[in-house]
Amino acid sequence: MRAEIQHLVEETKQSVGLLRRHLDWDTAQRRLAELNAQAEDPNLWNDADAAQKIMRERTSLEDQISAVKRLEQDLEDAVTLIELGEAEEDEATIQEGEEIIRNLQAEAARRQVETLLAGEADANDTYVEVHSGAGGTESQDWANMLQRMYARWAERRKYKVELLEITDGEEAGIKSATLLIKGLNAYGWLKTESGVHRLVRISPYDSNARRHTSFASVWVYPVVDDRINIEIKESDCRIDTFRSSGAGGQHVNTTDSAVRITHIPSGIVVACQQERSQHKNRATAWNMLRARLYEAELKKREEKASAEAAAKTEIGWGHQIRSYVLQPYQMVKDLRTGAQSTSPQDVLDGDLDPFMEASLAQRVYGGDAEVEDID
Repeated sequence: MRAEIQHLVEETKQSVGLLRRHLDWDTAQRRLAELNAQAEDPNLWNDADAAQKIMRERTSLEDQISAVKRLEQDLEDAVTLIELGEAEEDEATIQEGEEIIRNLQAEAARRQVETLLAGEADANDTYVEVHSGAGGTESQDWANMLQRMYARWAERRKYKVELLEITDGEEAGIKSATLLIKGLNAYGWLKTESGVHRLVRISPYDSNARRHTSFASVWVYPVVDDRINIEIKESDCRIDTFRSSGAGGQHVNTTDSAVRITHIPSGIVVACQQERSQHKNRATAWNMLRARLYEAELKKREEKASAEAAAKTEIGWGHQIRSYVLQPYQMVKDLRTGAQSTSPQDVLDGDLDPFMEASLAQRVYGGDAEVEDID
């Protein structure tokens, strides 16, 4: 077996071993057996909240245990496949086995990062808000590109994406949009994306083909499930209704069905125009407000809360967390971790995992990096 592949095999074994230790393998097996027994109890759903908690834990634990078993078996099978190919001098079989090992190593590394998702709301679905900065059409187009980037990232992970609110720009792009992304650990993965994102490119809207810098902000907050009680006084809120806007056709509503709620003490504003029913939009907007207030409380518990809050105060230079340069060269660089990519188009098509993994690791293990921005 070639040295490179042997190294990947050892790396994968180490990653799987760390996954086993993180799970506390024997304890995890016993706990899963207990949860399976509870799931078969006909009285389980007498208490719906308790039942949902048990089923969530069971699903998560079952996924982790089965993944470790599958990784170990698939790795053993791939090594055997390579050995058979070498014995028969079958290069195609050897390459097939090597490709399997590369994929297994990548999956094991990804699952190792997922063990960092142990925050209170990390497993929850999430809202992603995108807002354009100053700069008119340029920044509004950039905000639209970011909205598409996060939708593509979610689709790559087989998450469900819903567009809850969108405000179109005057000429192109969007002023703001809110996505609801549903899937296990959606908030945990996306939570480090909050902040200002900077784009440098030759403007398609400039007849002189000059280089422009645009800014847009992203804010991520978790969907609050029934386990978390967030009380909101209706007297603290202002509720406005307005007509939905959109690209035309079925997106245009002739009644004031869209709902905007302003929480006066905090200044938080949420809006929903997804449904034609004002009642449904109002219910979704209340859920979004609960989620924003919960996310605000989570931020207070984190050491970096003040820095992150300051980063949101202005959508402009000096506050960005990541820069995307399309001209005169190709580079995406995270200014917190130093993670970078020389393929911006792949990143804008949703290839965000390396940046998220680096940010998650930095949050858990510390070690803030001194990173210079790019021109």
